[in-house]
Amino acid sequence: MFNFFRKKETKAEKKMEITINSVSVPNFGWNIVEQNDSQIVWVNPEQSALISLYFFNIPPDLPTFKDIYVLRNFHRQSIADSGGGIIEISIFNLHNIPSVKTIFKIPQPERGMSYLASVTIPFENYSFVIKAQAVEVGTTGIRDAFILDRFLNSGEVTFEDNRLQNWFEDPYDQDFKGGTPMNKSEQEQYDAEFPEHPLTIVRKLINTAIKETVFDPAIQNLAPFDK
Repeated sequence: MFNFFRKKETKAEKKMEITINSVSVPNFGWNIVEQNDSQIVWVNPEQSALISLYFFNIPPDLPTFKDIYVLRNFHRQSIADSGGGIIEISIFNLHNIPSVKTIFKIPQPERGMSYLASVTIPFENYSFVIKAQAVEVGTTGIRDAFILDRFLNSGEVTFEDNRLQNWFEDPYDQDFKGGTPMNKSEQEQYDAEFPEHPLTIVRKLINTAIKETVFDPAIQNLAPFDK
């Protein structure tokens, strides 16, 4: 009887059915471990990695899409509250649709880091999210140790008052010290030296997903996210 909270659909949207299958992502031949109307998850147990696709039949909860500084601040504190840090937050066009790419790191309960990369594809009334995740297993911290040694030897990083100086740094706000900020070894330029590192894996997975994701033609007719 009352429709005060019913979302407004465009005429084009009323003529089409938007589902999770409206977007196709590369699955790398991995096994599906979960599938329903809102998510599909593929896992590669050999790499302790997964890739997933999510469909949200509601307006996106992003604060804005037009101000990258606001968007980064929106994520920064919540990730820091989880003990983690930002590796990347950027805006780009995926098949001519403005999208958000993020890479975060979050400490695992015992040791090591979990790295999570995602691409959010927002529309006025829907959104799709592609995620790639990998975790450190076995011996952890090898990448950090090797690259840190180089920076210590060059003097670009120093050890003062029992603390490393110029090693940890949020990539967009040098003054932010919450959580576990990105360290210099996590820069993309070192991925080639550590192909099995979880950060290298998630970067490769999400970049491949960006290149190989396919949209159903109906996607192009959706009302854009315009905040």
